[in-house]
Amino acid sequence: MKRHIVLTALAVRICIALLTQTFFQPDEYFQSLEVAHQLVFSYGHLTWEWLSPEPIRSILYPGLNAPIYYALKILHLDGTELLVGEYALTSLCICFIHILNQIWGPKILHGALASLTDIWLCILTERVIGERYVSIVLLLSLASLFHGLALSRSLSNSAETSLTTVALSYFPWDTQSSSWKRSFRLSLSIAAVACAVRPTNAVLWVYMVTLLAWECRRDIKDILYLAINVALIGSLALTTLCALDSLYYGKLTIAPLNFARTNLSSVSLFYGTSPWHYYLSQGLLVLATIVLPFSLHGMLLSVGAGGTPASKSLVGLVLWTITVYSLAGHKEWRFIHPLLPILHLFATRSIVDVYYRKLAKKTATKKRHSRSSKLPISRAHFLLILLNIPPLIYLMLFHGRAQIDVILYLRSLPDDAVSSVGFLMPCHSTPWQAYLHKPTWSDDQRLWALGCEPPLGGEITKDYKDQADVFYDSPMAYLRTRFPPSVDHSFPPSPHPSSRPGEPRERRDVHDWMHEWPEYLVMFGVLLREPGVVDLLKEKGYVPVWHENYGWEGDRRRRGGVLVMKVA
Repeated sequence: MKRHIVLTALAVRICIALLTQTFFQPDEYFQSLEVAHQLVFSYGHLTWEWLSPEPIRSILYPGLNAPIYYALKILHLDGTELLVGEYALTSLCICFIHILNQIWGPKILHGALASLTDIWLCILTERVIGERYVSIVLLLSLASLFHGLALSRSLSNSAETSLTTVALSYFPWDTQSSSWKRSFRLSLSIAAVACAVRPTNAVLWVYMVTLLAWECRRDIKDILYLAINVALIGSLALTTLCALDSLYYGKLTIAPLNFARTNLSSVSLFYGTSPWHYYLSQGLLVLATIVLPFSLHGMLLSVGAGGTPASKSLVGLVLWTITVYSLAGHKEWRFIHPLLPILHLFATRSIVDVYYRKLAKKTATKKRHSRSSKLPISRAHFLLILLNIPPLIYLMLFHGRAQIDVILYLRSLPDDAVSSVGFLMPCHSTPWQAYLHKPTWSDDQRLWALGCEPPLGGEITKDYKDQADVFYDSPMAYLRTRFPPSVDHSFPPSPHPSSRPGEPRERRDVHDWMHEWPEYLVMFGVLLREPGVVDLLKEKGYVPVWHENYGWEGDRRRRGGVLVMKVA
């Protein structure tokens, strides 16, 4: 791969990661950074996926962040008191290293991982449709709105996307080549890691391996070779993953099996259901945005007379994956993120072919040779692609920023000046200790948030309500019945402020939440529009001390910016 492509991809993805100041998905923190922070520092918030009797998450992906936190711990740079030294230069250096390890370090790591998508997409494109398409596919990938929003974040779907792209680039599209078996082993090994990160990634590889087996159907030796390697590499990956997870959980744990059983139950539906056409009617559009028409046109070109066997196989992979994923009740845009690089490949086929077709007509009409531009793309198409940049800047720097900034505000408060903090928000609306990093606030009775544990006890999903649901059904009733009549200015810990992650239904009572009024309350501004809430908080002595807006928000519970109130 050319050096300029590698350096460009690395620079763009790491810059996007470092510049991103906004909130996108809770999993970015609670299924990644928070888990690694808890592993290294022994405090933080683990969700039910990690604490249930049959945990469904593997430590593999969050563990990628652990070395950064271990370095912070070993260098004794995790204490905020180290940020103030005798000499200004020393303090500045320590502050820089602290931030680099605590916040920037994971961002740089995940930015570098994201660049694998761009780099190996260029390799895949060259192998599947030709070298002349590489520059445009790199442009589409780097300018992608959804890549810019999600690819550099600490989401397992993002790592899955990068690993899938790398694995596809090594896939043996030509079984007549003498090196196809070596390519298959390499591709399958990387695919096994992708499946370890996200078990649902196996859907893609069932199709790809079946396709390869069909190509080799006339040679029993090749079929046996495929079967043996699938069994060996799959067994090795599963055994390694099982060993890592069993070591982490302290008991025999097969996370992919638990993941499959849980997601085949009604628990997954607790997080929402979507119609069968969700990915067709909005998922693909959200992912590909303005290049979707080009992607569809490129797919049509690929299945036509001018398509290669490899490009036709990728069309089948997209259709197969969308079909299988559409059968699931719970759907999210990011679940099909691994398909986006393939959509960019097809969009490139369309854009470049249209460019050269127009160039050929222009040359024939003028009866002379016309010099083509450096990039094989028309000016109109180039400008159209650049329309992704303004909304990307907004999503990186502004939308949902208050949910990050409020944690940075709390982090700036002296430890001994804060007795307790309560979050009256939909659960997981902000990062937690991975951004706060305050060991003196590790008590979940002094630093608490509303819980949203799913119906792990087999309850009927449509009738089940978590703690956040109970609160938002009637905020005033909740505040009057589950908080004491007056504020205790010693701010004692709350006896049971939130539901307990992972605890089975038969061992908990969803109606026994009891709070003490905390010194600080964090909420979305819209909560103050609920009848009686403003008067009640004034009566208790709360006054606003911090507020920040961040623009439009679809969820009515998260409107009005973020507000911090303190007992005067």
